[in-house]
Amino acid sequence: MNRYNAQRRVRVEESQTPKYDDYVQDEEEQGENGMRLRPSDSNVTEDQEPFMGIKVRRKASLRREFRGDYLDVPSRSFLMKILQKQGDKQVLFADKVLKFTSSGKMKRRILMITDFAIYIVDPDSGALKRRIALAAIDKMCLSELSDNFFAIIIPTEYDLLMASTRKTEIVTVLVDATKSASEYELEVVFSNRFEYNASADDVKEVQFEGVEGGIRTKIVKK
Repeated sequence: MNRYNAQRRVRVEESQTPKYDDYVQDEEEQGENGMRLRPSDSNVTEDQEPFMGIKVRRKASLRREFRGDYLDVPSRSFLMKILQKQGDKQVLFADKVLKFTSSGKMKRRILMITDFAIYIVDPDSGALKRRIALAAIDKMCLSELSDNFFAIIIPTEYDLLMASTRKTEIVTVLVDATKSASEYELEVVFSNRFEYNASADDVKEVQFEGVEGGIRTKIVKK
């Protein structure tokens, strides 16, 4: 059955740019699944949307000020050309992130969020890899732990699995932007196991486990 026509079931932060070495495999801290175990220095917030005490948050993220554009998009002509071609003018968020491919590889990408769409851009070639209308987004999936992973679920297309040290800001911006653009509130689902469609025919499950000294993350094919 075509995944776009079927009902899908989804079970279900401080630097100027993301610290990519947080995700690089190394011999000292590499878990058995190949994902690095991150140290846990977290607390629970009960008064910050859209988390409402569900998400275990790092203490630093509770005091973070959101800046939105971390790349100074107006100074980058290749990004401005992409936006101008699509007619988008208001950039709500821009930063470098890690995107997971359908084969499980990690690629550096630029994530831009405007008041109409999400843009995924290759920072090396400057090419637009994907544009997703905010109205097409169904929900976001996150674990209940203090990791950097998040999935954006798009029923009419394949989904996005990414990682960013600014995940809290990305979720908040997307919730606010979809509410403004589509007059509905984006659902944010928390679970230590959630499924996403890595491609049209490839369903994967992301599994999170708190272990001594950090968090173990697995991505498995369903």
